[in-house]
Amino acid sequence: MSNETYIQALEIERDGDWDRAHRIVQELDTPEAAWVHAYLHRVEGDLGNAAYWYRRAGRPESRAPLKEEWNEILDALR
Repeated sequence: MSNETYIQALEIERDGDWDRAHRIVQELDTPEAAWVHAYLHRVEGDLGNAAYWYRRAGRPESRAPLKEEWNEILDALR
């Protein structure tokens, strides 16, 4: 799977279409998709669901400001 797909989901969320971004990552079964998925559920405010996706991603739950985590994910994917 190309990292471009995950980056696209992040950019779509940034541009205000959370539902579309979520649809993209929920269909993918990779640690990267799970990390983006976790971030999206943080944005949504569903921290319990976010925690599940952080575990699936093999990552600790983020407590960073959302914009900071968005940039962290983007940097890791580039």
